[in-house]
Amino acid sequence: MTCIREVVQEVISTGYLSLSVENKLRQMLQTTHYDSEDIHAFANLQLAAMSGQVKQESRELYQLAIMQQF
Repeated sequence: MTCIREVVQEVISTGYLSLSVENKLRQMLQTTHYDSEDIHAFANLQLAAMSGQVKQESRELYQLAIMQQF
């Protein structure tokens, strides 16, 4: 079974968080037993997304939808 920190490591290494992986992480956080290393990895992913190190497909789609309104 894949743990949260493994998924996060893959996302950070590719620099891209797809919708499917974002949903997988959300589900894992709700249904999986995880430890402090997983939480630390998830926090690092959040920081990477906020700093632009990781691009999020969900944000790209949101920005595209906003742009199409104008």
